[in-house]
Amino acid sequence: ANTYEKYWGFYQKFGGQSFPKDHLKKAIAEIEEMCNILKREGVIVKRPDPIDWSVKYKTPDFESTGMYAAMPRDILLVVGNEIIEAPMAWRARFFEYRAYRRIIKDYFSCGAKWTTAPKPTMADELYDQDYPVCSVEDRHKLAAQGKFVTTEFEPCFDAADFIRAGRDIFVQRSQVTNYMGIEWMRRHLAPDYKVHIISFKDPNPMHIDATFNIIGPDLVLSNPDRPCHQIELFKKAGWTVIRPPVPLIPDDHPLWMSSKWLSMNVLMLDEKRVMVDANETSIQKMFENLGISTIKVNIRHANSLGGGFHCWTCDIRRRGTLQSYFD
Repeated sequence: ANTYEKYWGFYQKFGGQSFPKDHLKKAIAEIEEMCNILKREGVIVKRPDPIDWSVKYKTPDFESTGMYAAMPRDILLVVGNEIIEAPMAWRARFFEYRAYRRIIKDYFSCGAKWTTAPKPTMADELYDQDYPVCSVEDRHKLAAQGKFVTTEFEPCFDAADFIRAGRDIFVQRSQVTNYMGIEWMRRHLAPDYKVHIISFKDPNPMHIDATFNIIGPDLVLSNPDRPCHQIELFKKAGWTVIRPPVPLIPDDHPLWMSSKWLSMNVLMLDEKRVMVDANETSIQKMFENLGISTIKVNIRHANSLGGGFHCWTCDIRRRGTLQSYFD
């Protein structure tokens, strides 16, 4: 339900094995360069601990191996002075938080609040065993009803299905985030923060930041292939909604866990600096026309593993004041 049909054969053949070594080597070099460039831009970079994800683990409800801890944005949600560990929805990501525990403990020692959302059992009941994986048309119909492969058996969510704008947090019901998980977050953050559910014309939603990416005060990138059903909420609030250009990534480049729209999965260092794919010249021009300087980095091989700059990072501390952009 989460992966594109063109890669099903790849997973059926290689599932449970490491990603191709040559490709992984190139991805690692790209991420090292990304970190070096972030440091040169004045960013403090902290790295998760390496863990052997091939080790099998078992709970009373399932057994699995791990996947990776490459995407801190997927598992950590930072709201004010609080770091929230997401419960996740994939069995292969059940123990992913372990790679970040040392870093989180350090922040806790420095005064941060540290919360772990209720860990789901990930029992069979959490997943719709009859979900129409092979029919995109049926998935569109279910998506319009807010129904996906995860059920409401227990709360689950990935942090990357949430995106912040001051005191307002936007979230989508997706293949990995259910309404119980959203409600847990709403109650947990009330009354200081408001959680708004938004939805998109997307039969395969998983993580919001390649569909709807807030890039500054009153400024949002909205994927033209996955229009937002609640876009008037933003327009009425005076926001500028920008449709990013069509990605330039070639069709033959493997994207085992994501779509080409990782081109809009950018990292804003501040209101005037953005980290963007060095290959995506059209979106670079879009940012430059907005008066935003582009920091160009190539992470094309890293993209294959499932994320862009926003996914591969999680900003813990930023300078600025907390504001409300929606009354």
